[in-house]
Amino acid sequence: MTDSALRHPLRMLLPLLCALALALALAACSSPGAVATFREADDPTADTLADWTAVAPGLHVSWGSVDVRYPRSVAPQADSACCRLTAWRGERVSAQLLLWTADSIGAVRCRVGKFRSSGASLPADIARTRFVRYVLTDEFGPGCGYRNDGDFPTSLSPDLLDTLDRFDMEACTTRPVWVTVDVPADAPAGLYRTTVEVTGQGVVRRRLPLELQVREHRLPPASEWRFHLDLWQHPAAVARVEGLELWSDAHFEALRPLVRMLSDAGQKVVTATLNRDPWNHQCYDAYDPMIRWSRRADGTWHYDYTRFDRWVALCREEGIVGSINCYSLLPWNNLLEYRDEATGELREVEADPATPRFEEYWAPFLRDFTAHLDERGWLGLCNVAMDERDPATMERAVELLRRVAPELGIALADNHASYRRYPDLEDVCVQMDCRVADEDLARRRSEGLVTTYYVCCSSAFPNTFTFSQPWEACYMGWFAAAAGYDGLLRWAYNSWPADPQRDSRFTAWPAGDTFIVYPGARSSVRFERLREGIQDYEKIRLLREELMADPSDEHAAQLDALDRTLARFAEPDPSQPWPELLAGARRLLDSIGR
Repeated sequence: MTDSALRHPLRMLLPLLCALALALALAACSSPGAVATFREADDPTADTLADWTAVAPGLHVSWGSVDVRYPRSVAPQADSACCRLTAWRGERVSAQLLLWTADSIGAVRCRVGKFRSSGASLPADIARTRFVRYVLTDEFGPGCGYRNDGDFPTSLSPDLLDTLDRFDMEACTTRPVWVTVDVPADAPAGLYRTTVEVTGQGVVRRRLPLELQVREHRLPPASEWRFHLDLWQHPAAVARVEGLELWSDAHFEALRPLVRMLSDAGQKVVTATLNRDPWNHQCYDAYDPMIRWSRRADGTWHYDYTRFDRWVALCREEGIVGSINCYSLLPWNNLLEYRDEATGELREVEADPATPRFEEYWAPFLRDFTAHLDERGWLGLCNVAMDERDPATMERAVELLRRVAPELGIALADNHASYRRYPDLEDVCVQMDCRVADEDLARRRSEGLVTTYYVCCSSAFPNTFTFSQPWEACYMGWFAAAAGYDGLLRWAYNSWPADPQRDSRFTAWPAGDTFIVYPGARSSVRFERLREGIQDYEKIRLLREELMADPSDEHAAQLDALDRTLARFAEPDPSQPWPELLAGARRLLDSIGR
């Protein structure tokens, strides 16, 4: 026996003790009063061999950092007893609480008390606590392209924010808790204090102080934000994961909370499909047609808009009242699907833009679609959208649209700099590395045209993969402001893989690329930090407007400081100390207009 083993005699027994604790925890899941939840994946990394022998018995509690992903199998080196959050009125801010234990502890709860200042108070329910769940992830690797199990190292990442009110902690584990505070728009400015109370079976109650500094400035509701958020939705994935009939009443009701959560982040776009899957089934679930095409025996066409209308109406009911981007006139495989009413069979046809079939099939639809949108009052909102198509193919599509259906807008996700050919496209989104010139941005904004950027499997940094650093999602809002963009596009909001609650990997693309929220309308660390960056974008905009409206010497100096700080975020260099830079930039925002 080594000297190290003699100093720690329990070390040799630790694997057995942890296994025993795990078995007891699993057995408890079927006992009365146990927490009904899913079982996380086992930790596949060497971190499972971490040494817990030096961890004292009981439940340990500390404030952590929202910029850090804490491993499940490693006891954190954290000892922060107090946390202070600074927020505008109407802003959402977050903190991360850390729980860890060498023992098995059941029914852990976290409660936030009433917020009190010297002259006012805010109710306890402005705060939420959500247990952070771990999902399997991989790494960036070559980025885009198909990958097999074992191609890349696998690990656990804390990402899913669960809605459980209590949690059973296994022995030798760390459990982050995401604390969210929604500051009321009418909250009096000042310093508020509260406590977060942590309890569990057989452990001493712990109370950690939490301070909230509310500034005088007010952030408007998400419905008034100008940041153009475009996260692609995938209704069919919800039906599959929830075990519901596609397009049934139950399916639409299951969609509603997901749409509501997206609307609350300031989403401006409804994602719709014109025919069969426009991306040639590039995700786990195919995009089911929202508009069903039928060809009558006499060769004329009929289009059933029932699904499309109901989907768009639901999104608008929940507050997504901006654009309706319809994919696509240029599906990736050029295939269209329709029902032959003479035979009752579904038929598939290739409508290549370089052939007469393209106009033969698309022109009648575009005319009918235009009339239908006009009848519904949505004509001015609808864009026919194309995704990453080459310039020659785009030219044919734009020509047909402008000639046959000029009332329809056009949206383009562009990685070919094709936007330069079409200066009047209503919605242009460029891959992050394909920067739009400042003069083009200024012109498009003056003409009321939308210009955004996107990240995808080709963007190592910044991104919102499940292995990305949490602050990267926040950085995206700052990059948009620094580069002059109107917002961000991301595919996708909820294109879930086979088992998204446990495993964020997919057979193509780095883990987490296809979704940013989870089934059951559960948020994620990535989604909350993305929303945080969008709030910062809005604060920058409002402060600039305020400072420019009153050109005093003091305001001129503050505006110069803001512009110089913002300029640092225009180049996404991964070697920069972005967490520190973001923290400093936020302090500047909070200092302006004191």
